[in-house]
Amino acid sequence: MRVTRLDWGYRFLLCEPRHFGVLYEINPWMHGSVEVDLDAAHDQWEGLRDALRAAGAQVEAIDQPEHVPDLVFTANAGLVDAARRRFVPSHFRHPERVPETQVFAGWFADRGWDVVRLPAEVVHEGAGDALPFGGVLVSGYRPRSDAAAAPLLTELLGAPVRTVELVDDRLYHLDLTFCPLDDRRAMCAPLGWDAAGRRMIEELVPEPLWLEDDEALAFCANSVVVGDVVHMPACPPRVGRQLEAWGFHVVVCPVDEFLKAGGGCRCLTFALDVTFAG
Repeated sequence: MRVTRLDWGYRFLLCEPRHFGVLYEINPWMHGSVEVDLDAAHDQWEGLRDALRAAGAQVEAIDQPEHVPDLVFTANAGLVDAARRRFVPSHFRHPERVPETQVFAGWFADRGWDVVRLPAEVVHEGAGDALPFGGVLVSGYRPRSDAAAAPLLTELLGAPVRTVELVDDRLYHLDLTFCPLDDRRAMCAPLGWDAAGRRMIEELVPEPLWLEDDEALAFCANSVVVGDVVHMPACPPRVGRQLEAWGFHVVVCPVDEFLKAGGGCRCLTFALDVTFAG
């Protein structure tokens, strides 16, 4: 069966971890007593950035103000339609992250993007909770995003949205459970979804790589795909064998310091080249 590589994931926004730290607790991975080794975090971030570039991706950077320690997780910036240069900034559920919205919105506005906001009362955490696959935008809801965002995102981005309820608080964003690989395949972590969500993914993805629970909790789905290269925080042997059988090259990018805050490789990247409009 012929497959087509993803047509997005070749241009990313990253944030150098100048002021990263676990300064509060808003997910089960975060513990305020844990200290982050900033030197190690910087080295790991540079390793991921350099690996993305080596795979052929372009990388842009946003500066990190001191008051937004989680800005390094740029996947939560919002959502883009690159064809129209439209940016929909995230509205965060937790007040600790609310200041990030204006930082990201300002970065895009300064570069000429059309910044269009969701209603203030609607919560959605961007590409952390929404990824394109099969002509639709798969959007997670409950821990960090509202199901009510779906029709609004369709209106703003011109893409049909299929929602999946996230039911395991350890897998609090969609991008911890779902990783598109090409037009037929995706890494899928059923541990994170309700029964209806599992059925929806089964119907949507012709060839899923079903992750076992321990693989899901090792953040395997929180990987970044650039063409035929999959950048992963860890790669269990079973997963690696299947990816290689499908023609992918696996690059392990350790991000242990960021895992202390519940974020992996995908969390640290925001694809700027996703297109919905023709």
